[in-house]
Amino acid sequence: MSATDTTTSRRRIFEDEHEDFRQSVRRWLTNEVAPHFDDWEREGIVPREVFAAAGANGFVATQVPEEYGGAGVDDFRFNVVLSEECFRLNLGGFGVGLTLHNDVCLPYFLEYCDAEQKQRWLPGITDGTRITAIAMTEPGTGSDLAGIKTKAIRDGDHYVVDGAKTFITNGINGDLIVTAVKTDPAQRHKGISMLVIEGDTPGLERGRNLEKVGMHSQDTAELFFNEARVPVENLLGAEGQGFGQMVHNLAQERLSVAVAGVATAQAAVRMTIEYVKEREAFGTPVATFQNTRFELAACKADTDAAQAFVDEATMQLVEGTLSVERAAEVKLFCTEVQGRVIDRCLQLFGGYGYMLEYPIARLYADARVSRIYAGSNEIMKEIIGRSLLT
Repeated sequence: MSATDTTTSRRRIFEDEHEDFRQSVRRWLTNEVAPHFDDWEREGIVPREVFAAAGANGFVATQVPEEYGGAGVDDFRFNVVLSEECFRLNLGGFGVGLTLHNDVCLPYFLEYCDAEQKQRWLPGITDGTRITAIAMTEPGTGSDLAGIKTKAIRDGDHYVVDGAKTFITNGINGDLIVTAVKTDPAQRHKGISMLVIEGDTPGLERGRNLEKVGMHSQDTAELFFNEARVPVENLLGAEGQGFGQMVHNLAQERLSVAVAGVATAQAAVRMTIEYVKEREAFGTPVATFQNTRFELAACKADTDAAQAFVDEATMQLVEGTLSVERAAEVKLFCTEVQGRVIDRCLQLFGGYGYMLEYPIARLYADARVSRIYAGSNEIMKEIIGRSLLT
């Protein structure tokens, strides 16, 4: 395969069924999503029908049992394929919304819902007609999940929820919002519970669609709860279990961010190789300069190393052995590679790399958040470092 081939070579972690799935996803994204993506970037949101189309094609929630409309295939590698194809085509904003629904929110419904809750919510999640979001971060708390202040006080058959959340992906489109609340405000970790707050709940107010450096088509919102009355039957698990539930699911979320980071870095390398062959300086293609070869060689080595790390972690997740510390390592390493590689690639575009009409500029802007969300990279270092010294 040539260095500029836009296909993804078969890796050892994938079987035939994963590659068949990849081809179907790629066709759909190329034909149905990519042609409209620039419009969504300008509008700041992806139409809801696109999530429904993904569901109708069987591209989301493949782990959901057949009785709820899913494929019943508990294999995270299908999620990896979907994410890689979204980010390979530089569909960052759309990719984040879809992978959040698929990789981050779905586990809460599969692992912590009772039978009645699954019957109520899983069919819509699977067919893409009920978009999910997760509301953890609050103004002033950042990565300190135990410090959240949104309260949910029991009042008969309801919880009365008061507080605010910010930076909520799918915050405008979201129908089912997995929300971290304090059911016992006197406690820190032990006072946290998880409530599913439905999008039409009285007292839930969506703030503005936040303007971001990148990921423009991804709706990211502030959410306000003003005496929002949420049925007790929307509680996930038992009161006080929320912090453990969040920590348990963070490993998969961080791996998902790493997968996207590697895919975007590889996309940057591919488009840069093509560009330097065409761009001339001093009467000769930039590709002929030693510096160009050295920079691209370093980028290739970085992305290959990151890909191997992601593939190892993916198989650990599939086998049930991925630790919190290992997930922090892969998220830290791969997002740092992502930022470094895309920055070096943009440099090879010269002034044109800073122009938004060139896809490398979008990659550059979109990539910056990877080192912040799902736990900042400073928090990843703390998790890793603590495990080494205790």
